[in-house]
Amino acid sequence: MSRTSAPPPTDAAPPADSALTHGLKQRHLSMIALGGVIGAGLFVGSGAGIAAAGPSIVIAYGVSGLLVMFVMRMLGEMSAADPASGSFSVHAERAIGPWAGFTAGWAFWVLLCVAVGLEGIGAAQIVTGWLPGTPEWAWVALFMLVFLGTNLAAVKNFGEFEFWFAALKVIAISLFLVLGVLAILGVLPGTDSPGSSNLTGEGGFLPNGSEGFIIGLLASVFAYGGLETVTIAAAESENPVRGVAKAVRTAMWRIAVFYVGSMAVIVALVPWDDPKVAEVGPFYATLDHLGISGAAEIMNVVILIALLSAMNANIYGASRMACSLVARGQGPRRLGTVSSGVPRNAVLASSLFGFLCVLLSYWRPDDVFPWLLNMIGAVILVVWIFIAVSQLVLRGRLEREAPEKLVVRMWLFPVLTVVALLAMAGIFLLMLRQPDTRDQLLATGALTAVLVVIGLVRQRRAARTPGA
Repeated sequence: MSRTSAPPPTDAAPPADSALTHGLKQRHLSMIALGGVIGAGLFVGSGAGIAAAGPSIVIAYGVSGLLVMFVMRMLGEMSAADPASGSFSVHAERAIGPWAGFTAGWAFWVLLCVAVGLEGIGAAQIVTGWLPGTPEWAWVALFMLVFLGTNLAAVKNFGEFEFWFAALKVIAISLFLVLGVLAILGVLPGTDSPGSSNLTGEGGFLPNGSEGFIIGLLASVFAYGGLETVTIAAAESENPVRGVAKAVRTAMWRIAVFYVGSMAVIVALVPWDDPKVAEVGPFYATLDHLGISGAAEIMNVVILIALLSAMNANIYGASRMACSLVARGQGPRRLGTVSSGVPRNAVLASSLFGFLCVLLSYWRPDDVFPWLLNMIGAVILVVWIFIAVSQLVLRGRLEREAPEKLVVRMWLFPVLTVVALLAMAGIFLLMLRQPDTRDQLLATGALTAVLVVIGLVRQRRAARTPGA
């Protein structure tokens, strides 16, 4: 399908998308960008990666973090040039065609809605651990109602919630890193410096060989999901261009400090094969190893905050993506209704879909729910590919037509963009080698193929219908 069937730049036309307000302040956007890299995946999911890769998990997080930096730089370049609440979906539509924007946008919407349900379940499990006998579903429903209310109100309410959630996460991870570094240096009271014993002992730096490293690498890649939300939120900030530019330019040190730094502290202090690392989480295992009283409860509180923060952000991101898609004629019109600057129908639909996923976890835990989880397993990689291809196309167009909009530039273009695409292709191949990730890749491939077909059919119909 040729590019001639693509519509003109989207943000200039759609009334629904343009009806969104600019209620997010710069401090909101800055903290969303800062806290967005600290998710529940870091606190919990990293344990499986450490158990597989051992100390080499530091290299795994460094490699995947570098790829994420490239993706964020590319996305930042496009979003600073043309801020849009549909973010990469809008850019894909402009660069490749309406079918690409449709596919990337709705795949991401499904990912966020399912993630909302998963995060609600995780948060409810923590609370029922404190209050045994209370039903999990009731806690999930309560969390859903709270964040539904937050997102149905003015966007500044979402910004305030995320500001304080992110602030608490940043404080928690910063304290962890400070304690860890002091313990490594041997100056934390009651501890001795471990030296390099945990890095070189127990099988060495690469205890499970290349296979273990690959498993750790795949686990680390998917821990970075959620960074894209800041470019969605930027469209509703006071100064979208400055906000995106600042967030992207600080991505490098945030990833290095919070992710790579945390992994380095953990594997330096705790033997990688300590059962607690995988069973109860690496952060808890480290605090417990240091003799921090109440380590389990401290980490439960931090993880609960991370899960609630992710729920709030994902409902927001899903609703804005849906609103943007509808504004471009890519979805049911009723979802695009904007009231007082808020796409309330899209917020309701996103929340209800998330709660449906929760109900499926109770009703069909052995077939439908696992299939749903596999279906979203590799969606973030699909989105990243659309981002990279879009940037390859749009960069040349911007340099010819509006070079003044290139406030953020991808490094060494086009070399690093191509390198990133090759790295993503490599990750797909690695996923095919592993039984667990192979199922995820195939299910995500099926979802993507269905969306591509629907998108192409819609695009052809629109091309045949003047004024559509």
